[in-house]
Formats: sequence, C-alpha cells, structure tokens
Amino acid sequence: MSPLAPGPGPRRRRADAVHNTQAILDAASAVLSERPDASLAVVAEVAGISRKTLYAHFPSRELLINALIERAAARVVAALDAADLESGPADAALVRLMEAGWAGMDADPFLLHLATPPVSPEQDRERHAPILERLRAVIERGRREGDVAPDLPIGWVLTAVLALGHAAGEEVRAGRMTSTEAIETLRLSIPRLVRPMPPGRRDR
Repeated sequence: MSPLAPGPGPRRRRADAVHNTQAILDAASAVLSERPDASLAVVAEVAGISRKTLYAHFPSRELLINALIERAAARVVAALDAADLESGPADAALVRLMEAGWAGMDADPFLLHLATPPVSPEQDRERHAPILERLRAVIERGRREGDVAPDLPIGWVLTAVLALGHAAGEEVRAGRMTSTEAIETLRLSIPRLVRPMPPGRRDR
C-alpha cells in the first residue's frame, strides 16, 4: 500500500476490534473450561490472534476473566427475561430462574472452576444485582399469590434459594453430579423449600 493511500476506516477498525474481542472471549471460555490455569498465550493461540493483539484488548488475565463473567451475567439476565418469570406459580418460576442460571453455566462452563470472582464484594453484588432483583420479585409475587410461604422472610427465601444453587454448583464441580442431575434436583428442592406448609401439618 502506498504511504499516501488511506488505511482502513474507523468502521472497519471497530468491526475488527469487535471480532477480535468475541474471538478472544470464545477461546478463553473454551480453554479455561478445560485448563483453568491456562495462560493468555494459550488463549491467543486458540483464538488465532497474536499475543500483542490479545494484550491490546485485555492487558491482564484478571481483566479477561472479568469480561467473561460480565458476558455470562448478561446472557443469564437475557435468559431470565425470556423465562417469563411473571406467569405461572411462583415456585415454578423460581425453578425456571435457576434453570436459566444453569443454562449460563452450560454456555460458559469455566464458571464452575472459578472459585473466587476477581472483584471486590461490592462489585460482585453490583454484577449480580439484576439477577437478585428478579429473584426477589418472584418471591414477593409468590407470597402475595400463596405459592411461597408468607411466614418465611423474603431475605431468607432469597438466600436459601441461592444457597441451593451454589450447593448444586459445588456438586457438579466436585464431579458428584452432572449439570442435568443438578437441575433436576433443584426442580424438586426449590418448591419443597418455599411452598406453604399444608394446614394439617402446621401444628405437628
């Protein structure tokens, strides 16, 4: 190319940057699912780009993992919105909510190997805020409509449902359950946890 010839325009450069970012994230998700300690050099090789290009997008492993988590969280939120959490019994909606979360795990299985998010507790809460808001809304609706026991504090139900999800994740991470088994167990466990107790059993 002549020194006087124009280079690629801003639109082309933006398109290339988006393509490279997507390739890096896809490669990192695949590589880290198999090798949680893989280096950025390995990710670059799998993505089919140079290490210089990778470092231009993600100067550190921490920034790359944070970007992966952000993308996974966005996918989960989109799946939650598609799960129609405002219809049907609330306990069934809670199950759909957890299933949507597990669908995110299946799309990004590296999350199962991520012991501690590389962010502060405040950043982690902010990242999960959209999911927690939807979970709280389903619980509140369930209390109004009689699908969630009204004598159980909302905060406790929220914490308990999340704890079940984390416990299922630990079972899968340890190899004691498959993802399919974990989801099926949650389908059984969540309604039993939150449903009102039948009147005949309350005094026992």
